[in-house]
Amino acid sequence: MVAGHGARGRSGGRPTLEEVAARAGVGRGTVSRVINGSPRVSDATRAAVEAAVAELGYVPNTAARALAANRTDAIAMVVPEPETRFFAEPYFSDMLKGVGAQLSDTEMQLLLIFAGSDRERERLAQYLAAHRVDGVLLVSVHADDPLPDLLAQLEIPAVISGPRSEQETLPSVDSDNYGGGRSAVEHLIGRGRGRIATITGRLDVYGAQRRIEGYREALEDAGREVDERLIVPGDFTEEGGRRAMTELLSRCPDLDAVFAESDVMAAGARQVLREAGRRIPDDVALVGYDDSAIARHMDPPLTSVRQPIEEMGRAMIDLLLDEIADRRPAVSRGLERRQVVLPTELVARDSS
Repeated sequence: MVAGHGARGRSGGRPTLEEVAARAGVGRGTVSRVINGSPRVSDATRAAVEAAVAELGYVPNTAARALAANRTDAIAMVVPEPETRFFAEPYFSDMLKGVGAQLSDTEMQLLLIFAGSDRERERLAQYLAAHRVDGVLLVSVHADDPLPDLLAQLEIPAVISGPRSEQETLPSVDSDNYGGGRSAVEHLIGRGRGRIATITGRLDVYGAQRRIEGYREALEDAGREVDERLIVPGDFTEEGGRRAMTELLSRCPDLDAVFAESDVMAAGARQVLREAGRRIPDDVALVGYDDSAIARHMDPPLTSVRQPIEEMGRAMIDLLLDEIADRRPAVSRGLERRQVVLPTELVARDSS
C-alpha cells in the first residue's frame, strides 16, 4: 500500500487519528504522542501505533495539524539574564547543546530569547500572548520571576531548569545541588582542611540554596560548627567570585579551603588568592561547581562538582514535548513524574 494513495478510513476519506487509535487499541492522545515523538510511550505501544499507521496508510498533515491544533512547531528557550552572562558562562552553552541535540530528530524549531531587562520582558510577554510558540524552556529563573506565572496564565506548556522552590508547580529538570554541595565539603574535609569557606550563588535561586544546605550539613555531620563568617554570597560571575574572595580573606585570613559554587566564581577567587600570595592547593584548596571547560583549563586544574548539563537539556526537551502532546493543565496530572533530578559527581583535580 502506498500511504496517501487509495488508503481510506471508515468514513471513506483519508484515515483519521481516531481510526488509527481504534486500530491500535489506544487513546487518541497516545497516537498523538507517538506521532509527535514524545519519549514517554512504551516500545510495545509505539510499535502498535506505528503498525496501525502503516496498515491504514495514515499520513499526518503537518500544516493542517498545526493549524487545527493552533500549533507553530516552534519552542522558545527563554533566558531571563543579560546576553553577556549567557555567553560568559559555559552552563548556558552546554544546556543549549543538549536542547539542540534532542530536538534534532523532530520538526520543532528552537528560538533563543533573552529577557534580562524590563523592556525585553515586556516584548516577550507580548510575543507569548500571541501564542507564537508551542512551549517554553525557562533557564536560570529566580524566585521572584513573573515569567512562570505568565506562562501558566497563558496555558503555554513550559519546563523550568531547576525549581523556584520546593513547591514548584511547573515541570522541572535539575541536578542534585544538595548532594553536590555536600560532596564538595566532604572532599575538603577528607583532605584535612579545617577552615572551609564557601562563595554562594545568588540566593534567590533555589539550586544555590540547596548547595548551601549541603555545605552546612556536611560540616555539621563531621562535628564542625558552621562559621557564618566563612559564607559570602556571590552571583555566579567571575567578578562576583573576586569580590567574595576578597571579603573572605579580610574576614578570615586563616581559611585553608574554598568551595566556590560555580567554576566561573572559582576562577575569580583564584585570581585574588594568587594576588594575596596564597598557593593553591598548598595554602588554600579550591573547589568549583559545574565541571566546565574552565575547570579543566585552570592552573592548577580545578576540582569541581560535575552536573550533567547537556543531559539536563535533553531531559527538559523530553518533558516539554510530552507537555505539548498532552495539553491538560499540569496540576491535573500530578507532580511525581515531572520533577526530574539528575545526579552530580565530584571530579578531583590538583586544586584540592
